Amino acid sequence: MENTSDLLRHHNIKPSFTRVMIYDFLKSNMNHPTVEEIFQALNPVLPTLSKTTVYNTLDLFIEKHLVQALLMQQQKHYDLITHPHAHFKCDLCDAIIDLDVQPPKLDQKTAQDYSVYTAQLVYRGVCKECQKNAPKGA
Repeated sequence: MENTSDLLRHHNIKPSFTRVMIYDFLKSNMNHPTVEEIFQALNPVLPTLSKTTVYNTLDLFIEKHLVQALLMQQQKHYDLITHPHAHFKCDLCDAIIDLDVQPPKLDQKTAQDYSVYTAQLVYRGVCKECQKNAPKGA
């Protein structure tokens, strides 16, 4: 597997130290972090980091199809998995979990009338861990 700098170069992105750090953070934190979470985690290591830099870097990664943005409860979360798949949002712990489920395809008539470039399918409920930890009878 290629390293992050090579991966960024392959997608025509200059692999600056900050970009590599942001991508590596996403790679090690597959929990769909927000800009705020990325900023808070990297700021101690990169004290000159700004939220604007994080936003701009993520926008570039999205443009180059390295990352996708998910909008959940009016907040963007970032996902390294860019192929179509669904997500599960736990209402108790707020976890966002990748599901190997593809969004349904549009019928032929609708597909003719619209140029769709993305779709999101989100299931909501209580995740396995929260169910396991819930008190009996609750």
